[in-house]
Amino acid sequence: MRRLLLLRHAKTETDAPSGHDQDRRLDDRGRRDAAEMGGWIGRHPPFPDRVLVSPAVRAAQTWEIAREAMQGLAPQPSVEFLPELYGADPTQLLTTIRMASATDPKRLMLVGHNPGMHELALTLTGSGDEAARKALRDNLPTSGLAVFDFATDDWNEVSFRRGKLILFVSPKLLRQSSHD
Repeated sequence: MRRLLLLRHAKTETDAPSGHDQDRRLDDRGRRDAAEMGGWIGRHPPFPDRVLVSPAVRAAQTWEIAREAMQGLAPQPSVEFLPELYGADPTQLLTTIRMASATDPKRLMLVGHNPGMHELALTLTGSGDEAARKALRDNLPTSGLAVFDFATDDWNEVSFRRGKLILFVSPKLLRQSSHD
């Protein structure tokens, strides 16, 4: 069994002072949401063994804030910043996932961007929780987390429509469930 966690970066400022998209930073809500999701991940094992992060400022900040919120709750995973995650489409992301076979973590997390992450989540989904599938169909929102299990022990065998969507969670969904 291999578990894949897809975490979209948190909410950002509209424009970076530099004018470069990769330099956009998290806004206040984004920082709060990243901490909330990190805390949630830290309270819901199993935890990622390895995390691959886009080097765009907003993705790196999301990971750092989430990691800080996880400290003391979860063991710290190995982390790598991969330029190819920025702007990647589902096929490129799948290639990156399969390359994890070199280090072979049991649980892998990607921290990246839409539209690629949302499209990847949709194309990986072959089965799973119907409510989660319905919620994910429309969007992978900022700070959204989709968790998949694959019935294989080899990342090279991970492919489209083979994932079981275990859960989909976002700060908005967490707030709604705490009010129910």
